[in-house]
Amino acid sequence: MRGILYKRKRGNIVVPLFCSLLLLACSPAEHEEIVSSQQIDLIIDGDYVVSMDTGGSVYKDGAVAVDGGVIIAIGSAAVIHDNFSSANTLNGDNRIVMPGLINGHSHAAMTLLRGVADDLALMDWLNNYIFPAEVEFVDADFVRIGTELACWEMIRGGTTTFVDMYYFPDVIANVVESCGMRALISATVIDQRSPDAENADDSISKGRAFIDRWQGRNSRITPIFGPHANYTLDLDQLRAVREAAIDADVAISIHMSESPFELQYSKSTFGKTSIELFDSIGFFDGPTIGAHVVWPTEAEISILAERNVGVIHNPTSNMKIASGISPVATMLESGVKVGLGTDGAASNNDLDMWEEMRLAAFLQKVDRMDPKVMPANTVLTMATRGGAGAIGLGDTIGSLEIGKRADIIQVSFEDVHFVPTYDVISHLVYVADEQDVVSVVVDGKILMRDREILTIDTERVKTEATTLAAAIQVSLYGE
Repeated sequence: MRGILYKRKRGNIVVPLFCSLLLLACSPAEHEEIVSSQQIDLIIDGDYVVSMDTGGSVYKDGAVAVDGGVIIAIGSAAVIHDNFSSANTLNGDNRIVMPGLINGHSHAAMTLLRGVADDLALMDWLNNYIFPAEVEFVDADFVRIGTELACWEMIRGGTTTFVDMYYFPDVIANVVESCGMRALISATVIDQRSPDAENADDSISKGRAFIDRWQGRNSRITPIFGPHANYTLDLDQLRAVREAAIDADVAISIHMSESPFELQYSKSTFGKTSIELFDSIGFFDGPTIGAHVVWPTEAEISILAERNVGVIHNPTSNMKIASGISPVATMLESGVKVGLGTDGAASNNDLDMWEEMRLAAFLQKVDRMDPKVMPANTVLTMATRGGAGAIGLGDTIGSLEIGKRADIIQVSFEDVHFVPTYDVISHLVYVADEQDVVSVVVDGKILMRDREILTIDTERVKTEATTLAAAIQVSLYGE
């Protein structure tokens, strides 16, 4: 067991010094000699270390020291290796070290429905294809296989944390616990028969039980509520979910102001636009993550900022289903916390956060006809530190800083599309893709090393997913 003794400035880093509790009486001079080769769990090197801290620190020939799942030092590789040693290192040649990406909105198990209902409007897609398919095919085994497939895809692409909304949340949590990722897992609440509940009341009851089982059980897993939308729940049900979330001291993730249909439905049914409606019933009285938020009014953007609602922008899904262009730049200018998400693979059709970054930037530039809007650093922040803030984990993850959890990735810049490299941040947003990610660490544990997934039996998952997809295809298409 070790305790922090004091901090000492060395070179361009602040290095926390540790010693055994048995040595607390040692003098500073004696302690310096003792810690000169302090053994730690992991050292991650990189030709560049992009911290994504508020100061925008980028270290050339840098390194990150990790112990007990926590970042304990960051800076010059020479200074890090002078102070620490580890039997476990990640080589930094032609590597960029940066925080793991944060996918703020997903339906992970829907990887198994990738491509079954393309090129459709949102409500047609939901009501005539997705909801019926889910009732017929989705069970605990479907969710297990689909979530494993999604976690494999996300780890491969450098995503370390995701916010999920789907059925059988215990199954999702078990997969996340096994594969080593970090996740906020929503117990879905919807007022219709679903794969794991009969109606909204049943969903809330089962959601409470899920949260009780998982709250505090694993620091990487945060159970929350996931009411679907204001067009699949009435006002009493929405209030009931918020009350249950407050009682359990958990957040809520919900689809919000996503489509023209929702906007019109809310006006005609409740006499208010979606965000005004939520605010009027006290729905924002606890932590809230709003997915999509494509159609907020100026007044609603002010509400989002004042009520500290985290917004998750899903550019690919919004474009594919023609939901519209979210006013992300305006929300950021107004002080709204905005992160990025992929949505589910049934409406995307992948879980590639690098693609979301590029599209997020390009959409705002063309929408405003201003190439200066949403520069690369802003978008990379949305995928890391800003995304962490939007989902309520800003003090824990999202940047490489001393004391934060060690959720870290290495990106290779060996591919031809990195030649030449003038600006690392620019290249990460406008050049890099998921194939460039080579190593992934979550909570100090290596999940992927040199492109080899270490925590998922990928051959088994591929076989199971292919077998299940064949059965779905026969049922849907008769072939």
